[in-house]
Amino acid sequence: MDDQEYCYLKRKVLTRTGMDLDSYNSQQMRRRLESLVFSNSCSVVQYCEKLQNDPDVLRKLQDFLTINVSEFFRDINQFELLKNTMLPELLKRNHKLNIWSAGCSHGAEPYSLAIILDEISPGHNHRILATDIDEGVIARATNGGPYSQNDTRNVSKARIQKYFSESADGYRVRDTLKNRVEFKHLNLLSDHFESGFDLIICRNVIIYFTEKAKSNLIERFCNSIKAKGVLFLGATETMPVAPSLGLERLGICFYKKETINIRELAPLRVPVHV
Repeated sequence: MDDQEYCYLKRKVLTRTGMDLDSYNSQQMRRRLESLVFSNSCSVVQYCEKLQNDPDVLRKLQDFLTINVSEFFRDINQFELLKNTMLPELLKRNHKLNIWSAGCSHGAEPYSLAIILDEISPGHNHRILATDIDEGVIARATNGGPYSQNDTRNVSKARIQKYFSESADGYRVRDTLKNRVEFKHLNLLSDHFESGFDLIICRNVIIYFTEKAKSNLIERFCNSIKAKGVLFLGATETMPVAPSLGLERLGICFYKKETINIRELAPLRVPVHV
């Protein structure tokens, strides 16, 4: 794939999916798209024609671009820290938390959070907003599954019995848990963010973006978090600009917002090319 073909393909992807690939790591994305086109045994132009005319090809592209790798209580040590330290501190200031799981994939992360809150704060109606750019995984999450044994390998037997029902195609979240999470489609690079969150979780998402897109996204997250609120990132997602944004590092993955005088950013405007 030469430079001209790559630019052409990026424009078509933006038109068909709304995903601005210029905000993603160029070398990594180009390599992945080359392998995808090659697997379809066609040229870039032919592949773009398929994108235009074949809904199945489009769906497979969206699945390919949105790397939906997730499981319940992924990185169990970080969830233990969330349960035993971060959430109790937040609950001291507010008995009804407003939480956002950004890039939630098929829902394992926000449902894990809902389980923890039910255990440490029973009877309180917390709000958990969960968003993803992939409408397919959002549909699965909204339906409460199904989830495989691998998806639930970190879930104890007691939790399985309480929060899941078993079916022929795997485990499904019970309605009592499913009703605790609100799922929505959202593009982190272009859509409007709500504000007033006590906790934002966005793990293993920003590592795929350019440095400019990362900085912009982190600053927008900061504007959406309350003072003393917490941002929970992936273990490999370092943030050297944290002090300049008024964020105090609490651990490998956690940052607390100490100041409120952060410049408000408008959502990115994504140009649409034909």
